[in-house]
Amino acid sequence: MTRVSLGRDVPSILAGAADFLVQEGIDSYLVGGYIRDTLLGRATRDIDIAVAGAAPQVAQKLAEALHGRYVLLDEANGIARVVVAAGDAAGESQWHLDLSTIRGSIEADLSHRDFTIDAMAIDLREVGEGSSASLIDPFQGKRDLEKRLIRMVGDTAFEDDPARLIRAVRLAAGYGFTIEEETEVLLNKQSQLIRQVAGERVREELCRILAGRNAARFLFYLDRLGLLTAIIPELAATKGVEQPREHYWDVFHHSIETVAALERLLNREKEAELLALAPHLVPHIEGFEEEIGIGVTRAVLMKLAALLHDIAKPQTKTMEADGRARFLGHTKEGASIAGDILQRLRFSNREIGMVQKMIEAHLRLWQMGGDHGMPTRRAIYRYFRDTGDVSIDIMFLTLADFLATQGPNLDLTEWRRHCGLMEYVLSQREEDEALVRPPKLLDGDDLMKILGLKPGPKVGELLEAVREAQGAGEIATREEALAFAYKRLAEDKPAGKVV
Repeated sequence: MTRVSLGRDVPSILAGAADFLVQEGIDSYLVGGYIRDTLLGRATRDIDIAVAGAAPQVAQKLAEALHGRYVLLDEANGIARVVVAAGDAAGESQWHLDLSTIRGSIEADLSHRDFTIDAMAIDLREVGEGSSASLIDPFQGKRDLEKRLIRMVGDTAFEDDPARLIRAVRLAAGYGFTIEEETEVLLNKQSQLIRQVAGERVREELCRILAGRNAARFLFYLDRLGLLTAIIPELAATKGVEQPREHYWDVFHHSIETVAALERLLNREKEAELLALAPHLVPHIEGFEEEIGIGVTRAVLMKLAALLHDIAKPQTKTMEADGRARFLGHTKEGASIAGDILQRLRFSNREIGMVQKMIEAHLRLWQMGGDHGMPTRRAIYRYFRDTGDVSIDIMFLTLADFLATQGPNLDLTEWRRHCGLMEYVLSQREEDEALVRPPKLLDGDDLMKILGLKPGPKVGELLEAVREAQGAGEIATREEALAFAYKRLAEDKPAGKVV
């Protein structure tokens, strides 16, 4: 039997779990991802353990022994998690120990797993004995690791759990592996089974694919396998939808190429080349790693918006007399469709709202032209007011959309113009914070007391009109704000009576 290295130092969490389970006399095995990542030299804080016994009950005892938190993951299949906080040089981090119940012998249990690289085991009694251990590897998972192959354990792998369909692609994307030919053929044949999988599970795998640097490549791969349109059927209608002549690709290919362009803009190795004309954008790249939800960063949401930004073009397409295609209203309708898609995939309300706002406003910056082609202060104020915490995200999406529109026929003069617009809007914002958060000159009580207004929506509307005039640079003092409010009321007779 092959012996493998467990590394110079076995993590104290794993060693503690092994000691407890051995002392309790519970046959238990380290399985799955931890072994895979250890053999690849990758650090991981996710530990899978198969136990001969009722895993939820064992997990409860283990959580108490390790001073961790018990979480029941799957009552029907007997899967539970122990979450343990541990400190290291980098600070405190969380470890996840997922316990499952062994079905029959350990070899029989491994035969029910998804891919060979996850169907390896190590007896936990060996973990505390030294830096190496015997590898139980009935399906040649170590060999497939060395060959960088994703290969199913058995022919019923996808029928047993259809979530494995997208997981195979996620593993290939995350590790740079290739899906073995027979596995790929069966995956393609059974791709529609993904429709049976709960939205939460699909979302988790899709987000992990989108988190990678080459997500666009794997979106195309998901499509070739029949998975992408099985997950998002609304994308099927975008295939073959031709666009105006400045577009290099049809709507479907343009959508994924927008994801690719966005990845180029977010790639620190290429940012200097692409964003040299918009240096104010570069410092914001780091912020896209902000985690909005569990496993969902701001960058992931931007890529989702890029993928779905033209989702409504098929149903909004009309042809002008001159033969030019128009897509009037596709941004607003697209935001609504995207909301339905993301709700189906169980994204949070905040995540859905952010993507919808990006989609609805992805053309807005081009519609803000003022004198000399640059937007007015009022237009800039309204932009930041309406787009809120995705205002910078939309700028990157807008530039990616342009790059994907022209494709290999990029007009550098137009690219300079587009970068110049972003640079102008950002520089104006940074020079004058009032464009984003004007200091308060009046409040609702002031308007009701001084102008004799009654409580109601008109008070809020008038306050916003004052803030907009302030953001536009038309007023700057309390007295000017009151004069503006008096004038606004006088011009709007139904609003009330000036006293």
